[in-house]
Amino acid sequence: MRTIRHRRSIPALAALAAAAVAAPVLLAATPAAAHPREGKLAKELVEEVTARGAYRHLAKFQQIADANGGNRAAGTPGHAASAAYVHDTLKKAGYEVSYQDFDIYEAHTKTEKTTVLGEQPRELATAAFTFTKSTPAGGLTAPLALARVDETPGCTADDYPAGAFAGKIALVKRGACTFVEKQRAAAAAGAVGVIVYNHSGTTPVRGTFSSPSEGVIPSAGITLADGEALAAAAAKGEVKVRLDLDQEHVKKTTRNVIAETKGGRADRVVTVGSHLDSVPEGPGINDNGSGSAGLLEVALKLADEGANKKGKGPANKVRFAWWSAEELGLLGSEHYVAQLSDRQKKDIALYLNFDMIASPNPVQFVYDGDDSDKTGAGAGPAGSAQIESLINGFLDKKGKPHEGSDFDGRSDYGPFIENGIPAGGTFTGAEGIKTAEQAKRYGGTAGAPYDPNYHGAGDTLKNLDLKAFDTNLDVIAHAVGTYAESLSSLGK
Repeated sequence: MRTIRHRRSIPALAALAAAAVAAPVLLAATPAAAHPREGKLAKELVEEVTARGAYRHLAKFQQIADANGGNRAAGTPGHAASAAYVHDTLKKAGYEVSYQDFDIYEAHTKTEKTTVLGEQPRELATAAFTFTKSTPAGGLTAPLALARVDETPGCTADDYPAGAFAGKIALVKRGACTFVEKQRAAAAAGAVGVIVYNHSGTTPVRGTFSSPSEGVIPSAGITLADGEALAAAAAKGEVKVRLDLDQEHVKKTTRNVIAETKGGRADRVVTVGSHLDSVPEGPGINDNGSGSAGLLEVALKLADEGANKKGKGPANKVRFAWWSAEELGLLGSEHYVAQLSDRQKKDIALYLNFDMIASPNPVQFVYDGDDSDKTGAGAGPAGSAQIESLINGFLDKKGKPHEGSDFDGRSDYGPFIENGIPAGGTFTGAEGIKTAEQAKRYGGTAGAPYDPNYHGAGDTLKNLDLKAFDTNLDVIAHAVGTYAESLSSLGK
C-alpha cells in the first residue's frame, strides 16, 4: 500500500460514484440462471484455503528478496523474479496467463538543498520531490511568495494573487490536495519553483509525482518549523532563497501478471487484484506479499476445483491480477484499466482488492462501499455496497469483528472505481495508530501502528499476524467462490 502522496480528489471520486449510481446501465449484464453448484464453491474454497498453504508463497517472496538486495520493488530483479514465480505457478495450474509490460521511471537525487540567503546564509533540511524538474546548474535564486493558507492551502488559483508569483518561488503548506495540484497551481501563477512545508512533525515533506512528465517546475519539501519561520519572515519583507535540485530519471520496464480461468462468461468477469511490488526499503512481505500470496493460493485451489477444466469451470470468468508499481502511484492498475476498451470495462462485473492482510498489530478493515461511515471519498460505484455487505456478513458469521475503511485512493481499486466498476476488499492497516477501542476489540497494542514495519526493512516473514492472514484468506476464498458462481447479490 502506497503512502498518501498523490491522493485522488475526494470530490472527483464522489462525483464518479454518483454518476455510477445514476447510470447503472453501464454495469448491467444479462442475468444468468443459477449455477448448479451455487453456494458450494465458496464453501469448498474456504475449507481448502489455509494460512499454512499460502505461507509457502510468502516464504518464496522472502527468499526472492533476500537474493535480490532485500527488496522486490518494481523495475528490479526482485520484482521480476516474483512475477515469474506467480506466472509460472499459475501456468502449471492451467490458467491463461500473460504478462503486461509497461514503462516506469526511477529517480536518483544528486542534490537537494534550500539555502536562505542574507548576511548569514543558512541551509534548510530539504527533500526533493520524486520526479521533480531539476533547477539550473548552481541552483535557482528568487524571492519567496506566500500561497494563501486556508482549508485547501495552495490548491486553487485564488491561493495565488495575480502578479505576486511571477519569477518567484512559491512557499506552500502541505494538505488537502495532491502535490501535483499544488505545483500546477503555482506554475500557472508564474512561480519558477515551489517549496512545500509540512503540516506536522519534524521532518521535511517527501512528495512524489507519478512520472517525470508531472514535474513542471522544481519542487521540494521542508519541515513545518522551517516553513512557518520562512512564512513569518516573508510576511514582513522580501526573503530570497536558493533552491538547488539535481535529479536523474531512469526509464525501466516492469510488468503486471494477469491470469484468468479458461471458462466462464467473458461478459461477467470477476476481477481480483493485489500489488506484487514492494518499496525499495524492504522485502514487502505484508505490503503486499500477503495479498499476493492470498490471491495465488485461492487461484490454485480454484484450479483444483476444476476451474480450468471443460464443463467444470465457474459460471463467470475469474481474472486474477498481480499489479506492479503500486508503490509508485498505482501505475500498474492504472495502466491496465487505461488499456481496456469501453466494452471490456463493462464486462468487468466487479473488482476485489487485497492489500496488506497480515499486519502484526491488525484491525479488520472492510472498504466502505456504501459510505455508511460518512467519511472521506463517499460511496463506491453501484454494487460496492453489496460487496461490502457480502464481506461483512461472512465475517459476522465467523464471529470476527470488523470496521469500515474509506475509499481513500491508496490502493489499486482506485482506477476501477474511477471507471464506474464496483469494488470492495479488505486490509489490516498500515502506518495508522491503533486506538484503545480497537485494541479492546482486536487485541494488540493501543497507541502503536497497525504495521510498525510499514515500508521498512522489518516487513519480513517474522513480522506478520497469521491469524489475521487466515481470516482474510477466508474472505478472499468466500468472495471469489461466491461471485464465480453467481452475481445475483449484485442484481445481475
